[in-house]
Amino acid sequence: MLNYGVIGYGYWGPNLVRSFARATASKVSAIVELDAEKRARAAREYPGVDVTNDLGAVIADSRIYVVAIATPVSTHYYLAKAALQAGKHIFIEKPFTVRAEEAEDLIEEAERRDLQIFVDHTFIYTGAVRKIKQLIEQGDLGNILYYDSVRINLGLFQHDVNVLWDLAVHDLAILDHVLTQKPIAVSAVAVDPIGGQLASIGYLTLYYSSSTIAHIHASWLAPVKLRQTLIGGDKRMIVYNDLEPSEKVRIYDKGVEFAKSMEETYRLQVGYRSGDMLAPQLDPSEALLVAASHANDCIIRGVAPITCGQVGCRIVKVLEAADESVRGQGRIVSLSL
Repeated sequence: MLNYGVIGYGYWGPNLVRSFARATASKVSAIVELDAEKRARAAREYPGVDVTNDLGAVIADSRIYVVAIATPVSTHYYLAKAALQAGKHIFIEKPFTVRAEEAEDLIEEAERRDLQIFVDHTFIYTGAVRKIKQLIEQGDLGNILYYDSVRINLGLFQHDVNVLWDLAVHDLAILDHVLTQKPIAVSAVAVDPIGGQLASIGYLTLYYSSSTIAHIHASWLAPVKLRQTLIGGDKRMIVYNDLEPSEKVRIYDKGVEFAKSMEETYRLQVGYRSGDMLAPQLDPSEALLVAASHANDCIIRGVAPITCGQVGCRIVKVLEAADESVRGQGRIVSLSL
């Protein structure tokens, strides 16, 4: 049984505690929370768990085998480094770190100590994204032409990362997971129209060595919550709506067909194909519970998880490049992943 120590019991921490308490092969032995009110809540909800504000004691506790970090991203590096140096595996909320060099340092530390890093890109473990990856790998969509996502809502405003780091990070993780190719350049614009300290509306474009393009619209200032993604292939297309209670993934047998001869070119350059719509059955398992079980299995077997430190580092590099592009008013920034 893997004993977890969870650091942070604010927004995401309670979800981690619940998932590790339910997952096969793990239990939560300690919760660290600095806020007294949240600490009291944790103690009420989990009376059998040690609840404390003593971070050092939990990290040093020989009973704790894995440290889960659910704190602001600005604190991730220092907490993860301390946990790794104490010989603990880490499960860390997204984004992995605020700088790529921090992520690389943590990866080196983990490899040196033969420890695992699990970055909590939860969407990767949803039934919808797993099905999308399967469809792409099987070639059902054909060559991927584009990925177009809208991820908007009213709040929650973050105090240490902008909207791209908070919301677009999900799409970056999905793209990294479902596509074999990696982006070669990025362009982004992001603004803060309400006079805060961090951009609350952003538009991010990823370029690939093929003709594939990906575009992400992220906002904290929308009157409605939308989580919709279009994935277009030259065979079929997908509409992925994460807010749908059912039929989150719909596959459309639609597309365009270009002229193949000069005679056809003179008559009509583009033909349209319209077929059936299919809504495949998806695994209804809770994504975070799937992620927790996967983390436990990887730690026990000593293998890297799907969302390992290297994956988290790649996504941080894209976000850093996006910030650079924003500072350059949307100029294209090259990537080396």
